Amino acid sequence: MATAQFLCNSSLHSSFNGTRQSKTSFYACNSNRNIRFSTAPFVRAMASESKLGKKQVEVVYDPDERINKFADQVDKNSGLSRLTLFSPCKINVFLRITNKREDGFHDLASLFHVISLGDKIKFSLSPSKEKDRLSTNVPGVPLDEKNLIIKALNLYRKRTGSDNYFWIHLDKKVPTGAGLGGGSSNAATALWAANQFTGGLASEKELQEWSGEIGSDCPFFFSHGAAYCTGRGEVVEDVPPIPTDVPMVLIKPQEACPTGEVYKHLRMDQTSKVEPLALLDKISVNGISQDVCINDLEPPAFEVLPSLKKLKQRILAAGRGQYDAVFMSGSGSTIVGIGSPDPPQFVYDDEDYQNVFWSEASFLTRGENEWYSEPSSTLPTETD
Repeated sequence: MATAQFLCNSSLHSSFNGTRQSKTSFYACNSNRNIRFSTAPFVRAMASESKLGKKQVEVVYDPDERINKFADQVDKNSGLSRLTLFSPCKINVFLRITNKREDGFHDLASLFHVISLGDKIKFSLSPSKEKDRLSTNVPGVPLDEKNLIIKALNLYRKRTGSDNYFWIHLDKKVPTGAGLGGGSSNAATALWAANQFTGGLASEKELQEWSGEIGSDCPFFFSHGAAYCTGRGEVVEDVPPIPTDVPMVLIKPQEACPTGEVYKHLRMDQTSKVEPLALLDKISVNGISQDVCINDLEPPAFEVLPSLKKLKQRILAAGRGQYDAVFMSGSGSTIVGIGSPDPPQFVYDDEDYQNVFWSEASFLTRGENEWYSEPSSTLPTETD
């Protein structure tokens, strides 16, 4: 039996890049609308009696009817089977630790912002109804329930009763142990994806609330991309985003900063006394500058990893005038330079930094009912 292939580029919100399939056709389409095709006409033959008493065949050309009925049926019966999503990371433009809680955790107040560096995650529906299967391009990444992607999919099934399982491939570009929230973003992206495959059983607000069970940074990614976060990070308030044309560079040494160790070295009497809301107001009026990019976790992180303090000092010294601000993101070990997409020259020239990871980046947001889309210019680099 003949098969047909059709391509369609109508628009649906950016979270869908699905492939629909049937036994007799394949088409990739970004719309739920019915498809109309211009095709060669088919022939409908009808017998009639002529004046001479002989049967004649009347040929009628109907160029659209059959193929449109076929497309309607495929559109009705097909569901989302594949989806590829961008999973961006974040930086903390400022990070104040405001209190040590009785449960041993700390309260924070921070301006979180999504940036353009991120992973790609491919989801495909699995015929299995028992287990997800995860693969990745990076060795050492857990592929079982220790991975936050699998945790997120398990949580979604628990909350909604969905029986969808997936084959997932994680194309990892965000370094681990970087203070960039890469794993939390992966989990949030997986929750979003799972919800698309069910046609949206959960609201965005529900996804955000559920994600807090996975990690404190996860709820932030359900903001529009810029948020003032408090509590352990799970209390998320949308704020006006920083313009996307503000350039930055991320520089991370091979060494990571274990978050637990950083907090063990934190001394509350040595944290900043600047009101977080004052920092937020100043950024909204004047933009980013060195004096507002306060991170209370820098001193303890520099104790845990002294080479990280040296890296920041070298970037400040070598990049005078090049950067508006240089600061550590999260609990480290990424140093962010705002104002230029390029690293200082010593990153290329000094043998001590030949294995450093660096990437240009920009601020990123998402639209309502959309997931984040990858800009084309972000190129992560590892110096040789």
